[in-house]
Amino acid sequence: MAFLNRRPGDKTSKLAPDLIPSSSPAFATPPTHPARALRTAPVPAPPSLKPTVLPIVLPPASLRPLAFRTFTKKHNLTISSSALAALATFVGRHCGSGWREEGLAERVLEEVARAWKKGSGSVIVQGDDVLLKNILKTLEGCMVGGRVVQGKTPSLSRDSSFKFGANGGDPGAIPTLDKQDSFGMNGLSVGEEDGEDESRDPRDWVKVVGAFEQPKMVYNIMKKHFDRSTAKPSFFPPPSTKTDLFRQRYHIIHQRLLRNESFATPSFAGNRMSSLHRTNTGSTSATNKITPISNLLGRHGTTHLLLGLLTVSPTGTLALSDLSGSIALDITHARPIPDDGAWYSPGMIVLVDGTYEEDYSNPHAGSANSLGATGGIGGTIGGKFIGFTMGHPPPEKRSLTLGTPETNVADAGASAAVGPAFGWTDFLGLGSERATGARMRRIQTRLLGSESPTANHTKIVIAADVNLDNPQTFTALRTLLSTYEATPVTEYPLAMVFIGNFVSSAAMAGVPGHGSIEYKEHFNALASVLSDYPQLIARTSLVFLPGDNDAWPSSFSSGAACPLPRKSVPDVFTSRIKRVVAEANREVGNSDKRREGDVVWASNPSRLTWFGVQGEMVLFRDDVTSRLRRSAIRFKKPEDEDADDDDEDVDMEEEARRRRNSREATVASPPAGPSSLDSDTQLARALTRTIISQSHLSPFPLHVRPLHWDFAHTLGIYPLPTALVLADRDAPSFALKYMGCAVMNPGSITDGRRGERCRWVEYCVREAKGRVRVVD
Repeated sequence: MAFLNRRPGDKTSKLAPDLIPSSSPAFATPPTHPARALRTAPVPAPPSLKPTVLPIVLPPASLRPLAFRTFTKKHNLTISSSALAALATFVGRHCGSGWREEGLAERVLEEVARAWKKGSGSVIVQGDDVLLKNILKTLEGCMVGGRVVQGKTPSLSRDSSFKFGANGGDPGAIPTLDKQDSFGMNGLSVGEEDGEDESRDPRDWVKVVGAFEQPKMVYNIMKKHFDRSTAKPSFFPPPSTKTDLFRQRYHIIHQRLLRNESFATPSFAGNRMSSLHRTNTGSTSATNKITPISNLLGRHGTTHLLLGLLTVSPTGTLALSDLSGSIALDITHARPIPDDGAWYSPGMIVLVDGTYEEDYSNPHAGSANSLGATGGIGGTIGGKFIGFTMGHPPPEKRSLTLGTPETNVADAGASAAVGPAFGWTDFLGLGSERATGARMRRIQTRLLGSESPTANHTKIVIAADVNLDNPQTFTALRTLLSTYEATPVTEYPLAMVFIGNFVSSAAMAGVPGHGSIEYKEHFNALASVLSDYPQLIARTSLVFLPGDNDAWPSSFSSGAACPLPRKSVPDVFTSRIKRVVAEANREVGNSDKRREGDVVWASNPSRLTWFGVQGEMVLFRDDVTSRLRRSAIRFKKPEDEDADDDDEDVDMEEEARRRRNSREATVASPPAGPSSLDSDTQLARALTRTIISQSHLSPFPLHVRPLHWDFAHTLGIYPLPTALVLADRDAPSFALKYMGCAVMNPGSITDGRRGERCRWVEYCVREAKGRVRVVD
């Protein structure tokens, strides 16, 4: 007992090495003697002291509020009943009675939600999904005492969603969950260590998505989101696909319209103004409400706002149709919004404000047909709808659709999402915005930032109407290629897009001098021109987009409009150009295969993307302007209407209201501009506003512009792309911006009417702006 009589500071006294101080309060270690006197290693806890959990039976109904708050409110996921039952069983077995009081279940659900987002782009968590089973199996091996700990399995030890403090890997410590930047890469193979040392060229992140490679997304009106179609598209689909074509267009515009602030129903009661009204300050003064056409029956003389498809009835009159029925449309006194600022033709989905006039002489009015649409034969409502104003549905910015910030901020992650959006939807098969957006913005900033050596490697060159049977075209091509080869290597374009028609007349359609042999010789001549610029073509991507006169569709269409989308030019005609590009790569001596120049023969339309979903350029070749001019509706001029005032049978009060609305109405779009603008600018603005508002590249009936029914989704432009190229030879060359989308038309590369030697469009990825370049 000598150690009991040892005085503090007595260095002569020794402690027996085989004795352990008692833990009794009577023999406590004095404060002046900390435990450092015992310089022995800590004794590990025996295996029997490992925390254990007593399993319980947890009803799914008890876990539902917590699961709803974690999955739906926080992560924008929808959990099915089967998944809820699986999670309740897992939590009850591994968390026990402390699932609620100690917050164990919340941490488990948080990790399951994050892992689900990382491994799947679906917003619905299914209980029978293999991914959920694998997640729960992985978590089971990472749980000690009802808590998830690090280092138990290799998969979770690399997960950046775990962040431990001073407690380290202590099983009893509660890990702190940190925010995760990305939940999955989908089509992009991008890891945490991606690109930092390997990717030094912006061209590594440029990809061409063809129309036949683009996934088919179907809008689900019950779940309010897009589902990826599992059926493979076919060129010979069932007849119901033709109806689904227009139904999907209507659903997309309708859901987009309901999320617009002008159509959002307020939480408080207020007066509704059905006119398309907007104050001069730009803020809406009332909420608009869309009325289904079938609801017009029995409401004679009332004013409504309709959203429907403009069609021509079998009797030759103009009609408006929606999913509930059709009605004859009288636009004698209608005004377009804005005046001379857009086109309206059958095949477009428009907003019409007016008054319903019932026809009591029709005995079939109010009957229901076999399709479920209320009305007469074919779902037609008796009477007519007298329109006062007609406008396009207001478009929606890309940032609102995907829930991204307005600017390309490198550190803007998922938290930068704004408003209701489809950020988790993978529209192009390259990964969703919420999954890859933050990381792609960081890579884009690193490669295209002001301090990056590739900061000027941001241009995309587009030239259209490259008629290879015209000798002036080769002179223009040499001018274009010489312009960029004279620039430094760091300023070479990311891609050079050449859009057809590559011949002025339909190839192989019986036209003398336009057979298959001549068609191949034209591309051989183009290969000879490209071979003179090996330094340029070895450091850029060449993209070729066909037109209606190119092979093979032109061989049976004889120059008429062939169905869209159409495939690329066959390889049998393009082999010489591929060999020239390969020879240029060998001559330049590119050591890295990813840095080599390449050539892509794309479909029409196609999408050129950069940095995943950060940038998307839609490439489309069609004479849209000429079709709009042929099929557009003509509205009566105000002076013509004044001369016919005596023949009007519209009530004077309604007429006064109509005139007031015609001056003030708008559909959330900028005015057409002053009349002093030249005709080319007005035409470019009208074309841009029409296509962007319709969210479709070909808003025409199928007999005006044929489409492959099962591939019609490839012509949709929702969400709005970053840039849109409308290669239209009948429209002037222009480059403007509308609703955040850069819309460009390169025009013809050779325009003899203006005495120009070469004309093309240059788009800058970093500035998101295009400009027309002309060399005289």
